[in-house]
Amino acid sequence: MQWYRGKKVFITGGSSGIGKAAAKLLAHWGASVMVVARGQERLEQTLEQLRAVSSGGTLAVRAVDVTDRKAVQDVAAETLQTLGGLDVLINNAGIAHPGYIAEIPDDIFESMMQVNYFGTVNTTRAFVPHFMQQKGGHVCNVSSLVGFMGIFGYSAYAASKFAISGFSECLRQDLLPYNVSVSVAFPPDTNTPQLEEENRIKPPETKAIAGNVKVLQPQEVAQAILEGIAAERYHIVPGLGGKFTYYMYRHFPWMVRFVIDSDLKRHLRRAGPRSEVSTPL
Repeated sequence: MQWYRGKKVFITGGSSGIGKAAAKLLAHWGASVMVVARGQERLEQTLEQLRAVSSGGTLAVRAVDVTDRKAVQDVAAETLQTLGGLDVLINNAGIAHPGYIAEIPDDIFESMMQVNYFGTVNTTRAFVPHFMQQKGGHVCNVSSLVGFMGIFGYSAYAASKFAISGFSECLRQDLLPYNVSVSVAFPPDTNTPQLEEENRIKPPETKAIAGNVKVLQPQEVAQAILEGIAAERYHIVPGLGGKFTYYMYRHFPWMVRFVIDSDLKRHLRRAGPRSEVSTPL
């Protein structure tokens, strides 16, 4: 990917999963990369791995909580100085917590929006003045397959990812006069620590619907996202299964709903409806 040689890239949520895989590819391709996440220890490990594969760019990591607007603004200013500017922003930080609509605690709904949506907004707005003044650049916001369709158990998570999609739609036009491109990525289930955490608490109804979907590896998802950015594609959907789902839901949403509803009803016939419903903590 020669397009990335010499490019300056900022990645949130880059100490694991898709973000880390993207950072390693970028370092290998000769880009300068600033990676941010919340955990300092994993960031230091990530930096060592980036240095091991780097072909010449500047590499840096910082511990930042993307929900902290002031901290994000500070690291944005530091990044522009450390990297000497910015060409690509990848908003990848995100958390997920599936569960039953009546039982998911209120603070989970709030944290989904704070991290997934407002984290994206905070980081984007911190760099927007630079991109506008530069009259160029690219912003990629990572949503999810449930950022354009909803399934059982993901009411809190999907809402935050739908919000990213709506934000990106407007951002695309806001930045069009300044020659700044925007992408929104819709990765399917990916083999990451986040997915492991989800699977521990995922309702069986959710597993019945999504259990047959092929789980992708972080590197192949990261590669698809980075290729999409370089090609200036607006919608980036990694994997053949993801592309098929996206196509079907865009053109035949009723058919997709029929299929996932059938999966749910089949599970309920076998397992029966839940007899107890607890209240949110």
